[in-house]
Amino acid sequence: MKLSPRDASRYFRKPDPDRTGLLIFGADAIRVATRRQEVIAALVGPEGEAEMRLTRINAGDLRKDPALLGDAIKEQGFFPGARVAFVEGASDALAKPIGAALDDWQKGDAQIIVTASQLTAKSALRKLFEGHNNAYCVGLYDDPPSREEIEAIMKSARLPTVGRDAMEQLTVLSRMLEPGDFRQTVEKLGLYKHGDDTEVSIADINACAPQSSEAALDDVLNIVAEAKADQIGPTLRKLYAQGVNPVALCIGANRHFRALHTVASDPGGVNAGIGRLRPPVFGPRRERMARQASKWGRANLEEALAHLIDTDLQLRSADTAPKGALVERMLIRIAMLARRTAR
Repeated sequence: MKLSPRDASRYFRKPDPDRTGLLIFGADAIRVATRRQEVIAALVGPEGEAEMRLTRINAGDLRKDPALLGDAIKEQGFFPGARVAFVEGASDALAKPIGAALDDWQKGDAQIIVTASQLTAKSALRKLFEGHNNAYCVGLYDDPPSREEIEAIMKSARLPTVGRDAMEQLTVLSRMLEPGDFRQTVEKLGLYKHGDDTEVSIADINACAPQSSEAALDDVLNIVAEAKADQIGPTLRKLYAQGVNPVALCIGANRHFRALHTVASDPGGVNAGIGRLRPPVFGPRRERMARQASKWGRANLEEALAHLIDTDLQLRSADTAPKGALVERMLIRIAMLARRTAR
């Protein structure tokens, strides 16, 4: 039987111990592994593996010995409780031994949990589980986690109350990060707030979110937009040392100043304009961009964008001038333009 994404999310947290089995497949190996860990932990508990109630079977071993899975589901352990026979990295080549184990399964046997990479609709393995009246099949795709999934991760991390802006920030973060990285970030946030019952804020999230070259890129763009020309050179050298490409830096600057232009051009004013940015911005970054857009104004931002476009074309041409120097000169010119607008 197929499980819908909403039903699957609930089932992973509270699986039915009387089911024959579950197939989890998807292109994202980390997402599949995370869900598999969740459902197995819910079935056998934290001590399940130590109590030998979890049998792991590699796909290669099952190919060599097709009876392994059938034997595993029938084995009886010394400890009471639910048992799981887990087959990792299965493919259609294993449809026959897995199908035989499904057919041979009886109540009281170990539940069969199978993971696989992306499977087509015609997959023999998918058809086994989709057509079984006591087993489930779940496909995991690259859709961002739902609000319900995010709340379940937060609950698992024992987070206190989360404010509306902070919840929106977490939602944006869930779309930017890989599933495993997002879960680790929320768990880190839970530890960060341990013993603190105050509402989770955007500052708390920023303190725990992964720092990347993108964050450093934001720093240099803010330096430029706020006319701190003397800080551009040292900051650029740090960025280049981290492996940031001058072309990527130019693209990022173009994106930042286009966003400011969108905000400054909105007929409803800066506050209305910043509310229309996608992806949305929150907290201190939102306030900072609003101030920048107000100080620059539409006409000056268009002049800055003209400098950016000219430099971008030069970077992509056959010009032999050092790209790093071209970008640095362009950013200094824009910073000096910002000084002029502030007078």
